[in-house]
Amino acid sequence: MVVANQMSPIRVEKKKIPTIDLSAKESQVSKLIIEACEEYGFFKVINHGVPHHIIKTMEDESFRFFHKALPEKQRVGPANPFGYGNRNIGLSGDTGELEYLLLQTNQNSIANACKLISSAPSKLSYTVNGYIAEVRRLACEILGLMAKGLGLPLQVFTTLLTDRDTDSLLRLNHYPPPTAAAAVSSTTNNPIGFGEHSDPQILTLLTSNDVPGLQLSLGNGHWLPVTPDPQAFCVIVGDLLQVAFTWADYKSHAYAHRLGETRLDHFKLS
Repeated sequence: MVVANQMSPIRVEKKKIPTIDLSAKESQVSKLIIEACEEYGFFKVINHGVPHHIIKTMEDESFRFFHKALPEKQRVGPANPFGYGNRNIGLSGDTGELEYLLLQTNQNSIANACKLISSAPSKLSYTVNGYIAEVRRLACEILGLMAKGLGLPLQVFTTLLTDRDTDSLLRLNHYPPPTAAAAVSSTTNNPIGFGEHSDPQILTLLTSNDVPGLQLSLGNGHWLPVTPDPQAFCVIVGDLLQVAFTWADYKSHAYAHRLGETRLDHFKLS
């Protein structure tokens, strides 16, 4: 999943991103997921079972946080890697016109962060943990369908999310309005919220409001706009799902390089 940067020669494609109905017959859904992964590495799912009110409550809490004064947000700590970040993305010099909150998904970390975020930390912890539980369930369902489509044991991928020491995380991104971003951008008229990149984890589940801007790279300078759909989750195949290396090996390499670099090339066999 990438967003074109200012220097990219953008050629917009008119292809349609696959939208998969998870309420359909399991064997058919599994086949469609494998096809979407092979062709795009990206698809949308509908009828995913995550209650709308849970998504809406989480979205409301994120807006409430990002509308706070900067000193209040900074109480959560600089993103190193978890915490509140503003413009600086990661540790390798990447920047964007955004602010974000990155949280570990274990309950102790959520509870500690909520004490710094809210005057009602128990209520916020309940909201965040409820959202994480639903999205983790959905992710496990999708990974199970992938495994089924590949003829693998159903738990081969899901244990990466259900393991006690899972590295799964929750990221909330907030992008300023285009006019505000352009005013502070050093790159003229085309401010970029989050530059081109691949996602490192095994899988990303992304939900958004009605704001457009996300683009998917099809290679060779071709880009496909992703129409926002608050009723769907976007599913993004991460680097870890594509080749056989350890997560620890990948992290040590990825953290030393910029987002736009093709980090998987390092692991290709000659």
